[in-house]
Parts: sequence; C-alpha cells; structure tokens
Amino acid sequence: MDPTWAATLSRRLDRHHLTEPAASAADVAAATCGVHAQIRTAAELSIGQRLAGATRDDVRAALWDTRELVKTFGPRGTVHLLPTRDLPSWTGALAAVPRPLPSFDPSVRLAPAQLDEVVAGIGAVLADAELTIDELDGALADEVGAWAVERCMPAFQDLWPRWRQAVDTAANRGVLCFGPDRDRKVTYTSPRRWSPGFVPAPGPEAVTWLARSYLRSYGPARPEHVAQWLSVPKPWAVTLFETLTAAGEIEPVGEAGWVVAGDTAFPPRAPRGLRLLPYFDAYVVGSHPRDLVYPGAAAERALARRQAGNYPVLLVDGVVAGVWHQKQAGRYVDVTVEPLVELSAARRRDLDAEIERIGAFAGRTPRLRIGPVAVGPHA
Repeated sequence: MDPTWAATLSRRLDRHHLTEPAASAADVAAATCGVHAQIRTAAELSIGQRLAGATRDDVRAALWDTRELVKTFGPRGTVHLLPTRDLPSWTGALAAVPRPLPSFDPSVRLAPAQLDEVVAGIGAVLADAELTIDELDGALADEVGAWAVERCMPAFQDLWPRWRQAVDTAANRGVLCFGPDRDRKVTYTSPRRWSPGFVPAPGPEAVTWLARSYLRSYGPARPEHVAQWLSVPKPWAVTLFETLTAAGEIEPVGEAGWVVAGDTAFPPRAPRGLRLLPYFDAYVVGSHPRDLVYPGAAAERALARRQAGNYPVLLVDGVVAGVWHQKQAGRYVDVTVEPLVELSAARRRDLDAEIERIGAFAGRTPRLRIGPVAVGPHA
C-alpha cells in the first residue's frame, strides 16, 4: 500500500528532527545523512535548527573540541560534516561507489596508478600533521615527486597542482579530512589523529549501510533519487536496489519507492510546522520527488536550474513555501522572508518563533522584514 504524500512528509520531518530536536550534533548529522558544509555558517545553522537552545559556538565545539563531527568530502564530492562515529562506513561506501572520470585532458588527468600513489603520499604526509595547501605542495613534492605538484590542472581561471584532483578521493579512502583553519587558511589532516584505530569499512557492507541510511532519512525513495544524491549513474543505483531487495535489506511500499525492510510505519498525523532552512540544507537536497517538495511557484522561485539548496527556504508543513535571507549588522541579524503562500496568524507566530531561534543561535538581536528577497542563488 502506498503511503500518502502527507504521511511521507510527516515521517521525513520527524526523521530530520524538524519536529522534535535531536540530542546532539552527531545525531543530527546521522539523521540527515550528512550536513552540507560548503558554506560553513549554513552548515552550522542546519545543525542548530535541529538542537534545542544551541548556539553557533556549540556546533563549532562539536567539530573542533569534542570531535563528534568531522569535516570531510561526502556525497557528490562536496564538503560535509559527518558523525565521526560513522566515518568508517562513510569512507568505505564512498570509496566503493562509481566515480565519473575527471573532465581534464588525459595529459593532466591522474592515471589510476598515479592516483593511488598520490593518495598514499597524502596519507603519509598528513599522518602526524595539519598542513595548508601550500605546505602540502612542498610535502608531496618530496614524498611523491615533482610531477604530482606540476601546475597543470585548470581551476577558477588558474592552474592548480596535479595532486589536487585526488583530494576528495583521499578523503573517501580515509586518509584526509579538514583540520581547523589556520590564519584564515584551510588545513588538512588525517582522521586517524582524532580517531585512533579508524579503518574504512569493507565496500559492499558500507554501501548497504549507506543505502539503508538514506532510505531511513528520505524514504520512500527510488533508485534515481539515490543516484542523484550520490551523483552516480542511475543503472548502478537500479542494480543496487535490486540486490538489496533480493537480500531482504530493503522493500518497496507500493509505487512510492523503497524503505528499509520492516521500516514501514508512517505517522498518522498531517505534516506540521514552519521552519527556516539555510543554504543546501539536507532536507531539501535529499528529498524527492522534487516537484512535490517544491510545489507550484516554489519550483520557479526556489530552485536554480532545477538544483535544490541554492536558496535558503521557508518550509511550511514539509514543503518549500518561500525563500529567505539573513544579514548580520552589528548586534543585529536582519532576516528577510519572502513567502509564496499566505501566512495565517498562527503561521506568523511560528515565523516569529523561528526568527527568535535564529537570533539566539547567532547571538544577535533578530529583526524581521517580510517582502521580496533580492539576493540571487548561491552558485
């Protein structure tokens, strides 16, 4: 029997801790299958919106003090915050999923043997260090050879050293993660420095874990949804679902998609609540079908070339119902909200509560304006 769309939304809101708060930052990152962290402040707010009374400093402490989070390269080769406790499964899975060939000229591209050599070199030089990009250049020139640091890789109207093609692969294989910034410069280090004994899980076991984790957070879902989330070929995802279904790991629920085997309960209530989600929040990036998550005018206003996450969104009852933007101004945080639906008196009270929560998280006094958002999508 197919669950209703309303029941699916209620379940996802619950699973993503958008109805009841999580106990810890690590629990948030686990429940959402990673927190997109290309924009640091947005990642922090994604977590803060799912914890009771959290501040930005609390989230940063979870990353750099208690180390319950790790900043690394996750799905789609993008920067994510992941639970440190799940890093063996994440790295095992991401190292095993198919990856597209880099679009560089063959003379620039790392051959498979060269990629292995560079990844091994990165692991060696980061084993006991936190290094900036420039420091890694020098260390890899000594460890691997001059060919690895040749500036031949086109990037942002510049040429980067060849080894930088291997950064996300090194992270996926478990030899690299981000260290704390040093003088506004990014550093990299080895996750083994913070997690002694860390070893990536075996590939097949880890891929099963990742598929089940995604379905627990976003199900019911279909193979094409997982393919888009991981940026892998759809046929690979179709085969994965067939294999996991045959093994009894997952099961279909009508035409809606698949869930983890036995995880077929859906809340009886309608989806409820109003939330302000930042750039690239996992809920909207991972949720499908896209046209139902972004209904009507939301698809035109809040998607960028059909991509989700490029705008912060107003979420009403589990679907996108507007966009918003925040700007810090001294001791204030100015929040502009552009609803695409009429807000009832009750919804306005919910919005006021959200604004207060965002102000408390930032440690600033919030000021709300309802009207058009002039800021365009984030690239």
